[in-house]
Amino acid sequence: MNSQTRYVKFDWMTILLYVALVFIGWINIYSASLSDNAVSFIDFDQIYFKQLLWIALSVVIIAFVLAIDSKFYERFSSIIYLVSLGSLLGLFVFGKEISGATSWYSLGGVGLQPSEFAKAATALALAKYISDIQTNMKTFKNQLGAFMIIAIPALLIIPQPDPGSALVYSAFVFTMYREGMHFVYLLLGFFAAALFIGTLALGVPYVVGIVLAVAAFIYWRNRKKKPNRFKYAIIILSCIAFSFSVNYIFNNVFEQRHRDRFNIVLGKEIDAKGIGYNTNQSEIAIGSGGWTGKGWTQGTQTKGNFVPEQHTDYIFSTVGEEWGFIGSLVVVILFLALIVRILVLAERQKSKFSRVYGYSVASILFLHFFVNIGMVIGLLPTIGIPLPFFSYGGSSLWGFTILLFIFVRLDGSNYYYT
Repeated sequence: MNSQTRYVKFDWMTILLYVALVFIGWINIYSASLSDNAVSFIDFDQIYFKQLLWIALSVVIIAFVLAIDSKFYERFSSIIYLVSLGSLLGLFVFGKEISGATSWYSLGGVGLQPSEFAKAATALALAKYISDIQTNMKTFKNQLGAFMIIAIPALLIIPQPDPGSALVYSAFVFTMYREGMHFVYLLLGFFAAALFIGTLALGVPYVVGIVLAVAAFIYWRNRKKKPNRFKYAIIILSCIAFSFSVNYIFNNVFEQRHRDRFNIVLGKEIDAKGIGYNTNQSEIAIGSGGWTGKGWTQGTQTKGNFVPEQHTDYIFSTVGEEWGFIGSLVVVILFLALIVRILVLAERQKSKFSRVYGYSVASILFLHFFVNIGMVIGLLPTIGIPLPFFSYGGSSLWGFTILLFIFVRLDGSNYYYT
């Protein structure tokens, strides 16, 4: 009989970082949504009060997630994943269209976005697959299996259309790299993105010239090792073919609103009053905050409703205006501290399943954090990705809460009495 007795000990640093982010997020939602029409603090028509209700329900969700035995998440990960796929498929029949996207179920006047919950389900399924004793992430067969687990929900989300939420699933590549996938896949992904952006910004002839110059330099540096000329030729031709396909993809696959946003970021269009209005006003709000900000509820851009959807995807602009550079830095540090803490905890896991899941959580949070803030300050195109624990919305808050606290529960089972 095993002399060790399992007991649960939750990581309070992770929980405190979560509480801090949710609290700071809410006070900024309060400022961004505060209306002169509010008759009292308890007003169900006010966005800030609705978010307070979502936060209260999050406490119930946390208690439920933590009460479940940690083995449940591993045993039933496949079923949870299949249920999430079913919820995404159901949108094509029962979904409600909001802002041009059929991404929601309407349940008693409350909208639920299944793509927010599918992230945790996919993380569980991927962790189950990679942690299987027969899975070796260094083999192409197992890599393909992992890619399929990631790709299926993403492919169901794209036609809604919601390319921003689908993009989040690329974060799982970092998890696969940690578990043995060759670095070349990450390199190819970054290189493909660079070719795509470079072709849009500079044009095909310039990019082809750069590819040939770089290839020639690498070949020259490795000439003593007698590199495979056929391999080099295939790589060069693939890069050139991809560059020629960029314009077709951009003009025929992307929607006009996506093309406009890319063109604005690349400086090919100036549209301060049209598609680029949100980003332009967001930059003005953040810039006007200076070092210390204008003070809570004192932001002129925020109070004047100059930034559309400021309480959702653009909530960080409220932080920049009212709390300034210092307040923004504090928020960034809190996010990075949470992500680093999750990675540290993931590395100490006794279970491979828990480690893989932890890396998935950290990767998803980082991609959301990086893309959202990059979008708000005008470095990245607007693609509708919320800031975790900050942006208004029950589905977003609950989805991230479930994602994080499943890991808190898994980590809590690492402790034993001797």
